[in-house]
Amino acid sequence: MSADAVAEAFKAEGIEKEIQCEMAFAISEKYGIEKFDISRYCNKNGIKIRGCQLGCFK
Repeated sequence: MSADAVAEAFKAEGIEKEIQCEMAFAISEKYGIEKFDISRYCNKNGIKIRGCQLGCFK
């Protein structure tokens, strides 16, 4: 999946600077985007992931 697809999904969902882990999972399901692609996009574009479901980021 391309970064453009993630960018479009984030734009449609109003995500700009941060995202909750739960929302990342929902976007993955809704738009058919791999979770890894979402996390890579966030890392490259300075989008913070909050509320990690694994408890990794607090």
